[in-house]
Amino acid sequence: MARKLSSLLPDLSPWRSSADFRLLWVQGLVAFFGSSMALVALPLQIAHLTDSPLAVGAIGAVELVPLIVFGLYGGALADAVDRKRIILLTEAGLGVLAVVLLVNALLPEPMLWPLYVVAAGVAALAGLQRPALDSLMARIVPHDQLTAAAALNALRWQVGAIAGPSLAGLVVASAGTPTAYAVTVAGFAASVVMCLRLSPAPPSRDAQKPSLRGIAEGARYAWSKPVLLGTYGIDLAAMFFAFPNAIFPFLAKDLDAEWSLGLMYAAMPLGACVVGLTSGWASKVRRHGRLVVLGATGWGLAMTAAGWSSNIWLVLLCIAFAGAGDMLSGLGRSTIWNQTIPEELRGRLAGIEILSYSCGPQLGQVRSGAVAGWTGVRGAVWSGGAACVVAVGLLAAVLPKLMSYDSETDADAVRRRAQRERDAEPVAGQAAGQAAEQAAGQAPGQAAEPARTAA
Repeated sequence: MARKLSSLLPDLSPWRSSADFRLLWVQGLVAFFGSSMALVALPLQIAHLTDSPLAVGAIGAVELVPLIVFGLYGGALADAVDRKRIILLTEAGLGVLAVVLLVNALLPEPMLWPLYVVAAGVAALAGLQRPALDSLMARIVPHDQLTAAAALNALRWQVGAIAGPSLAGLVVASAGTPTAYAVTVAGFAASVVMCLRLSPAPPSRDAQKPSLRGIAEGARYAWSKPVLLGTYGIDLAAMFFAFPNAIFPFLAKDLDAEWSLGLMYAAMPLGACVVGLTSGWASKVRRHGRLVVLGATGWGLAMTAAGWSSNIWLVLLCIAFAGAGDMLSGLGRSTIWNQTIPEELRGRLAGIEILSYSCGPQLGQVRSGAVAGWTGVRGAVWSGGAACVVAVGLLAAVLPKLMSYDSETDADAVRRRAQRERDAEPVAGQAAGQAAEQAAGQAPGQAAEPARTAA
């Protein structure tokens, strides 16, 4: 029994085998908690300055275009420039923007326009950074540990999504907006220090300069791969049809449980966190396409049940199950991307993934709000969930290669695994040569070529 229970715990292999993975994991957690302070403080400050829900909602409109444009460009940049340098410079840029927020908050009369400028700047820098971060994972983690790495990364974000905003709310309420921004600055400063310790991640020798042609090349590659198209399409469908977070306040009011609004927002990451804490089994999965479809279908069914239920506790449970389904689907998507995409295209494909990551939830909020005005709040929730299930089923039917994907036999996965093994051979040979030199009493580097040849 103890052995079975231990097999459910998260697989820590990536943490043990890769120093860069450990560093990025801790750095991401620190940066997330720091940015959570601004994430809560900034809309609250806009609300205090304007007393306008429309002014607060405009943050999303300001962020969307820079995120998409710079996300696509950041993907091309990640294939052409050292990814460590991109991560370091964008993290430093985010820290500078946090300083702007702090200085503005300390003014006798804080100004409104810098808040929107900073929001757009954060979206642009996040768009530049995310492809470099996402594409780096397949380089620093062994091929057979990619699912475990995806689970650990997702667990980090889910823990942050639960604890970060909660802690930020306490800081803002007790110490004020300037203190929250000061914590954000400190978080990014610590993050930059950790990024300095990352190993260099230079591009391939034949890498091209970032260009529209390069972005188009990445798009053509994605279009030619039904498995990748399936992951993008299913994520977009799930978020567009069944992401009702914008109408949670109205759902809580409709259920006569306005006290539950915070729990609604926390239930989704909580359900995902439970899956992350019991994700040890995921490292043994081979058919990750089925995991994508199963998770997205579960997401849609859970949202359908949430819309049908009139009991607040059942609604919260359904939302938690939806979060668990989203986590399963995300594990499958991340693993397929990292197992199959060639190194020279990884950044550009990560930039394309930002489209589903950013557009899906934004459009989903618009859809849920519009349908709620037509059919009612609960109707908008359950109809979106049902539409999600139908859309996922249709996509799985028209893209059968997604359902049949097997990490052991898929041609792209096999090719990528072989490439990783070839890339690792010179490193292993060099390490063996240095060990042989040291054993012979030589300083590392002396008579190096014969030692490498013998190794």
